[in-house]
Amino acid sequence: MAKVPGAVIAAGGLVGGYGVARWTRKRPLGGAVLAVAGAAAARQWREQAGGKAAGALTVAYVAAFAGSHPLAKKVGAWPSVFGMAGAVALLSWAVADRRD
Repeated sequence: MAKVPGAVIAAGGLVGGYGVARWTRKRPLGGAVLAVAGAAAARQWREQAGGKAAGALTVAYVAAFAGSHPLAKKVGAWPSVFGMAGAVALLSWAVADRRD
């Protein structure tokens, strides 16, 4: 079975976490989606690029989550989430995923 790239997992976690939180109106449930996807992406990054790269990408993932909040006030919630998810996916591809 083919591995799902870390970029896809991370972007899916950011978009899915926000979507779940918004549609269920339960922020902790959205946070759980975000956390599970982040852990899965970190595991994938560690396997592909090593611990330092995985750590840096995990920091970027958390920063994207945090940064999407102030950005949403300027461009809207969904554009902010999609923009941050795209940025993390691109960074993940550049650092870890393109190695496969």
